[in-house]
Amino acid sequence: MNISKFVLIVLAGALAGGTAYADGPGDPAVASSDNGKYADKDGNPTYKISGEGMVDWYSFSGFRRYHSDCHVCHGPNGDGSSYAPALASSMKTLNYNDFVNVVTNGRQNVNAANDKVMPAFASNVNVMCFIDDIYVYLRARANNAIPGGRPPSHEDKPEAAKQSEASCTGVK
Repeated sequence: MNISKFVLIVLAGALAGGTAYADGPGDPAVASSDNGKYADKDGNPTYKISGEGMVDWYSFSGFRRYHSDCHVCHGPNGDGSSYAPALASSMKTLNYNDFVNVVTNGRQNVNAANDKVMPAFASNVNVMCFIDDIYVYLRARANNAIPGGRPPSHEDKPEAAKQSEASCTGVK
């Protein structure tokens, strides 16, 4: 892309009052909804935040699941720690499929200078049954759509979420 095209794209976004997003997860704008679950124009899970700061159920669920299994290494709010990278930053370039792959299969960066290992969570029901929820929570954090900490309010849990959770976890 030449510099003049880049400047025009950034300027157009600024004039439209929009926000420029990294290429990784693309534009998080809601393009479709299915029983309270939102997707962007590419069909990837995304979040919906009301003007009053109310988050959709799945973003709230993602917050809960992130804090049960991920925050110990990746830090509160996805801001990183000495053990693991800031996911709120990584999500600006990491697309949905790559995110799922890393969480499912893990990742290793071990050499003379690094000893970083992300364990595979493929057998962890608390993560895998809610992988989309964790993704939308981190996507919202990456785009500064929600502040750190527990979201102040959330939509009610849709019946579809209750059924999916019971089917995946076996807990009714």
